[in-house]
Amino acid sequence: MNRTSRFRDRADAGQQLATALRDRDVDADIVLAIPRGGLPLGRAVADALDVPLDVVVAKKIGAPGNPEYAIGAVASDGSVWRNHEAFRITGSDDTYFERQREREATAAQNKAEQYRGTNVEPDLTDRSVVVVDDGVATGSTVRACLTKLQGDDPAHLVLAVPVGPPGTIAELESLADDVVCLLSPRGFRAVGQYYQRFEQVSDEEARAYLNET
Repeated sequence: MNRTSRFRDRADAGQQLATALRDRDVDADIVLAIPRGGLPLGRAVADALDVPLDVVVAKKIGAPGNPEYAIGAVASDGSVWRNHEAFRITGSDDTYFERQREREATAAQNKAEQYRGTNVEPDLTDRSVVVVDDGVATGSTVRACLTKLQGDDPAHLVLAVPVGPPGTIAELESLADDVVCLLSPRGFRAVGQYYQRFEQVSDEEARAYLNET
């Protein structure tokens, strides 16, 4: 590993997350992974906790002329998070934002159905839910996912990630009952720097993790 790597790959990060969740006596009923990168970790966590694995999907809303710069994110049910500072400095307006929100919400819904093979979501009412991703930077899609899940009336909502910057992790604590983050370095630059192997996960690979038993 290099000086900043902490995890061999996503499977290793998932196994370390599972250990941390067990050490904290998290009693999960279901694990929800954020595709695509969250699914290898979600599979490891769900297997270790002996609970089902499903997905929660959100898409970022890119700035006008710069789609990679997130001014917000929207989940499959339309639940939205807006980055007010990014919205202001990019000169975005409400008309643009709402148009993109509708488009990306539809894309997120289609993606969730593609992974599940059905449009039926799991019932999360009064259940203990663990949300897993491979790391957070700005946390835009995670915020939209947690906002959606709050509306599903879980008994307990836990976010579990291997790595994220201190500021983002602190902000996410207001959206979940508990946040488990293994590594929160002040010198954070990107999620991938904390993995020895951080290859892109294809849709086919991501779906395969859901189909494993």
